[in-house]
Amino acid sequence: MEEIFREITRALERGESVALATIVKVSGSAPRKEGAKILVRPDGSTVGTIGGGPLENTVIQEALKALAEGKPRLLHYGLRADLHPEDLGVCGGDVEIFVDVISPTETLLLVGGGHVSLALAKLAKELGYRIVVLDEKSEFASKERFPFADEVQAGELASLLENFPITPHTWIVIATRSHETDALALEKVLNSPASYIGLLGSRRKVALIFKRLREQGFEESLLSRVCAPIGLDIGAETPGEIAISIMAEMVLHKRGGTGKPLSKLQKE
Repeated sequence: MEEIFREITRALERGESVALATIVKVSGSAPRKEGAKILVRPDGSTVGTIGGGPLENTVIQEALKALAEGKPRLLHYGLRADLHPEDLGVCGGDVEIFVDVISPTETLLLVGGGHVSLALAKLAKELGYRIVVLDEKSEFASKERFPFADEVQAGELASLLENFPITPHTWIVIATRSHETDALALEKVLNSPASYIGLLGSRRKVALIFKRLREQGFEESLLSRVCAPIGLDIGAETPGEIAISIMAEMVLHKRGGTGKPLSKLQKE
């Protein structure tokens, strides 16, 4: 049991999600009792056991599906294969297994520490994101400017991004002070496994940066990942309003929805 919890800690430190399957109810006879656990990594490897055999193999596959969807699930299995061929064993009982998805805290990586990033960091912190700020200048990436950030780094953006561990739990907003550094930052993260990539700027600026990246050989499938211009159309003008529009788009990306006013949906 201790090894399972140690591996959960190690996985979270790696920025990796894992699935923990626990037997929560047993009726009749079963290979293991309530509380037995198995930890399933994204590659299908495991720690612990809930009894082996077809039951465990099936639960591992369900755990992998849960990881892919990012959603927990409650499973019910019969163990009377001598009477019901579709069952997963002959012990004679029934089991319920809860599969939980354990994921690291999502990181908001702000490339550029300007006014919009400052406002966005405050909002994202309230929503539980880990905040990381990168900027070329130390006055824009400092604990004095971002006291609520978990990490701030100043230096050459290309080097900082190459060394930053981007995972599927990383959300990236690029908002530097020039087209050149925006393009460079986007070039460095396009092939990353980030959950979300957004670029702040006008449609003309976005078009110019995308043209440059196409000329460098980046495929449309990669460019289509980028939310640019970033944010939802709410008529935002101030840094605070723009940050709200970006945060709303991030929530929409994460949770789903239409982005329409609820009052309009009620009338449809």
